[in-house]
Amino acid sequence: MAAVAPEAQPRRRKLPDTRSATTHKFSIAGHDGYLTVGTYEDGSPGEVFLKMSKEGSTVSGLVDTIAVMTSISLQYGVPLKALVDKFSHTRFEPSGFTPNPEIPYAKSVTDYIFRWLGLNYPLGDTGEVEEDDLADDVILDPPSVRPTGTERVVPIRGGSATDTHRPKGHGQEDAPPCLNCGAIMVRAGACYACASCGETGGCG
Repeated sequence: MAAVAPEAQPRRRKLPDTRSATTHKFSIAGHDGYLTVGTYEDGSPGEVFLKMSKEGSTVSGLVDTIAVMTSISLQYGVPLKALVDKFSHTRFEPSGFTPNPEIPYAKSVTDYIFRWLGLNYPLGDTGEVEEDDLADDVILDPPSVRPTGTERVVPIRGGSATDTHRPKGHGQEDAPPCLNCGAIMVRAGACYACASCGETGGCG
């Protein structure tokens, strides 16, 4: 009987004891937070720390879990692009406008974090993404805000915040729901406008 070769086991690539890190302060609808990303020698991210200021135990526990899961995934070789594609545009509270011009509206802390990572770190090439693999938005909205049912996760294919090769309609996927009627707003210059009721918001 022929010997069966053992299956390759995933191996964890830990960061060096002394590593470079970047800390980014963000704010989502007045909820402040700090994102710290530790990197390997080649500049790729290997760990994530999240701290939300003045938040309760539920939000603090949530962001801690997001950070630990992301760190372990990266250290076991999960491509950053796969994480960005999967977790960008997930929706739950807190959500709202941000002072970051690259991400003017965040649908959740998870949405903001992974879109920021996708804009600031190389995503690499993980091959073509099949349409069936693109999951619908994770909708955890309160009853007062209803999705239109037309939103889809939009893969971020750029490599940095200065990348000029953006998908067509870049920025439109960030349009927030109208606070008046719940319809998805559209960009109108520096603001967003609701085609259903005429409400405007998000003006810088």
